Amino acid sequence: MPEGDTIHRTAAGLAPHLVGRQIIAARGRPGGPQVRRIVGATIDAVEAAGKNLLIRFDNGLELRTHMRMNGSWHRYRPGERWRRPESRARLVLEVPGAVAVCFDAPVIELFETRAEAIHPTLAGLGPDLLAADWGSERAAEARRRLRSAARAELTISAALLDQRAIAGIGNIWRNETLWHERVDPWAAVRDLDDATLDRLVATAHRLLRASADLAPGQARVGAYRRTGRPCPRCGTPIRSAVRSAAISRTTYWCPSCQRRPAAPR
Repeated sequence: MPEGDTIHRTAAGLAPHLVGRQIIAARGRPGGPQVRRIVGATIDAVEAAGKNLLIRFDNGLELRTHMRMNGSWHRYRPGERWRRPESRARLVLEVPGAVAVCFDAPVIELFETRAEAIHPTLAGLGPDLLAADWGSERAAEARRRLRSAARAELTISAALLDQRAIAGIGNIWRNETLWHERVDPWAAVRDLDDATLDRLVATAHRLLRASADLAPGQARVGAYRRTGRPCPRCGTPIRSAVRSAAISRTTYWCPSCQRRPAAPR
């Protein structure tokens, strides 16, 4: 599943070719959103919100796409051959000089921008780790949400994936964040002190920010998908497992570096 760094990179790549340009054609799948409503509108912004990509128009409408596991946005010149079959295109937007194609995304919706504040997904998002105005207030809000009673019994692995606590982190960077901070992924949130939560939030922000500035696949990892290989820090073989009912994705960790702390009194 594309994480926040990928979506921010996608938004940054699309924006120069779409923002300020008028939609001259738009088409989607039968039964999907009525994208003909945006034909003739000018694109005001292309932005990421956690793992959501948002396209806002000057007629008060907004498109939200969520990639889930396989979705992606491509940008082509008019007439250029697509790198994926047309049958996989879920949404096509044409503007002067560019064609933006969303392939395989299971979530595409069109709604009024004024409804964003009550949108069932967007309104509940936690602080976006890659927000332009990220700072101490957003970091404190992320820790407050992690510390909520509703998440006290969750493993820290599950809590970091909860987009209502922190927006943008996915399987790669929750594993890497925990490895960098030497935190046991199976520890319950209630067993971690505030200083540890603050460190995890700060490291998640740093790792996603660094990855967003790199080309895809260039970021180095310490534990993710390294099962059986030596930990770069201590040499112990990396382990992997799916052990939480709250998350079905694989957790990777070093059993020596990431020991569970004693529960606070």
